[in-house]
Amino acid sequence: MNDGSSSHSLADSLRGELKRFSPGAKLPSSRSLVDRFGVSPVTVSRALAALAAEGLVETRPGSGTYRSQPAAHPAGPVDTSWQQVALTAGDQHGEPAPRVVDASGVLATLAAPPPGVIPLNGGYLHPDLQPQQALGAALARAARRPGAWDRPPVEGLTALRTWFAREAGVGPAQVLITAGGQAALTTALRALAPPGSALLVESPTYPGVLAVARAAGLRPVPVPTDADGVRPDLLADAFDATGARVFFCQPLFQNPTGTVLAPARRAQITGIARAAGAFVIEDDFARRLGHGGPLPAPLVADDPHGTVVHVTSLTKPTSPSLRVGALIARGPVVERLRAIQVVDSFFVPRPLQEATLELVGAPAWPRHLRAVATGLRERRDAMLAALRRDLPDLVPDRVPSGGYQLRLPDGTDETELCTAALRASVAVAAGRAYFAAEAPAPYIRVSFADTSGTEEIDEGIRRLAAAFTEVRAGI
Repeated sequence: MNDGSSSHSLADSLRGELKRFSPGAKLPSSRSLVDRFGVSPVTVSRALAALAAEGLVETRPGSGTYRSQPAAHPAGPVDTSWQQVALTAGDQHGEPAPRVVDASGVLATLAAPPPGVIPLNGGYLHPDLQPQQALGAALARAARRPGAWDRPPVEGLTALRTWFAREAGVGPAQVLITAGGQAALTTALRALAPPGSALLVESPTYPGVLAVARAAGLRPVPVPTDADGVRPDLLADAFDATGARVFFCQPLFQNPTGTVLAPARRAQITGIARAAGAFVIEDDFARRLGHGGPLPAPLVADDPHGTVVHVTSLTKPTSPSLRVGALIARGPVVERLRAIQVVDSFFVPRPLQEATLELVGAPAWPRHLRAVATGLRERRDAMLAALRRDLPDLVPDRVPSGGYQLRLPDGTDETELCTAALRASVAVAAGRAYFAAEAPAPYIRVSFADTSGTEEIDEGIRRLAAAFTEVRAGI
């Protein structure tokens, strides 16, 4: 048994014995615990550290370990109802009330489903598709790099900025390393849109940007899409009607539709924004989630005017915990983005940046991306086959060539269907969260990324079909 598992067992044993000691009483010495349990001093040290972290014991250097004094608790429940007024009221000069932060759309995909529930609503790769061994090796190599724990440049390590720049077809000076894509979106919206202004978004769109926008006091305004992406004519109308200075879009494998912006519309979109004196935030979250075919260049690569602010991240193709991404832009806005990130978080931790460099520079990286493409393609095909078999009326019109989700057309009450699906032990995402305003029709989104493979997908769709039948029958 290794030290890690032994320390857990020892901590469990000591936790059960603590009741024999009065608060403030001294525990047996580390040496006596080593002799008694037949473990190493390292194991004892780790077990006591775990108990100390839980507040059960306290260690006094040179004296020993003691059972902690119980925390003092108020005699009765504390009245915190005053906070409801403080959190919602405006000030005495008539300023607007503070913003309400709604994270429900984001939490719907972040929350782990209950045991036994098949997650057809996840937004990250299944552990079988994550490069866990390569990540571990990268972290180990990064820890041995000279200066790995030194303070990094606030813009990010030059080598990592250069890597992202090469991927986007720009220069390193245009790149700012961020703590993942969501943090990059938050920085970009704070930099580009003043509170109270309109933010144009595709309809439907990624719920995370709606949450960020509303928390920042922005007003999301939907711009309808079709099979070729956002409609340029309606985008121009929206700029004219709202005076917005920012348009958020996902040109590649859009969430939730999987759409790729048509080639003819790329220049139209940036041209319309430039004519309005506005920025385009390009969320390129799925660039490394293609299913094997050729990919168009990012919008920012073809934008010499500085209209596009590009957001990218390595989280989706690797692990939810590798929160490293980049903001890419041209012109004075780069300094604005940099200043806001410095104020918010100083910089991205250097060990994480060093580990990222080790990961993307290793021979295993291109192999991993090929494995992701194959794994997602196989899961997509398995889900489409299961839908054709069990829910033929819900098969999407177009097959996405990248990403990890399908938008299923349906007129059934999506809330009722999602609830019935959970009763059938399968989780899907309701479509309402993807709309900035009223949705044109109810639908659900299903994801195949966080599944173990064909068998789990087959069973998940079978359970979804049972839930669908239940709702339609009015049971």
